[in-house]
Amino acid sequence: MQKALIGKKIGMTQIFDEKGNVIPVTVVEAGPCNVVMKKTVENDGYEAVQLGFGDIKVQRVNKPMTGHFKKNDVIAKKTLKEFKLDDIDSLNIGDTITADIFAAGDKVDVSGTSKGKGTAGAIKRWNFGRLKESHGTGPVARHAGSLGACSDPSRVYKGKKLAGHLGVERVTIQNLLIAKVDAENNLVAIKGAIPGPKGGIVLIRDSIKK
Repeated sequence: MQKALIGKKIGMTQIFDEKGNVIPVTVVEAGPCNVVMKKTVENDGYEAVQLGFGDIKVQRVNKPMTGHFKKNDVIAKKTLKEFKLDDIDSLNIGDTITADIFAAGDKVDVSGTSKGKGTAGAIKRWNFGRLKESHGTGPVARHAGSLGACSDPSRVYKGKKLAGHLGVERVTIQNLLIAKVDAENNLVAIKGAIPGPKGGIVLIRDSIKK
């Protein structure tokens, strides 16, 4: 992985290309991110860099995290994420990474936490089909239907798709195109939709399936 940033989803809009075609984009406030910590093979068994995003009041940081920031002599950050970058040696603790590491035309993978939709039925959650809506089916057209076997094994198999909690899961969308970068305001316009609500934290990384 060459490049990575933590960002905040602003919302969706549309822009126009040179030919006048409409491009639906999601605007993300990407960075600035600070290098909070470096992991090394000698100390941790692997190489990685910890980035911090979003300022937070000092009185809102607990004692363990306060010691973590003081040890590395960096400003407290609200969100911390680790990335295994290829050029870790070129980064130092306290360095700032901004949106200009990306450019229009780059392919990226975006990870976020999907919107929570509460308790959902099998049709909404798993795309089940409905039952018949005539000839005595009754008020159960949107129920899950049969759960499987009869007297043997006399139970429901584990992993059966049923109604339940939907959303609030880590979702990654791969191979998204960066349509525009506003380095001055740390904004990145990504073609298409990305996971999460407005204001949600997202991770932007180099695409692994270019």
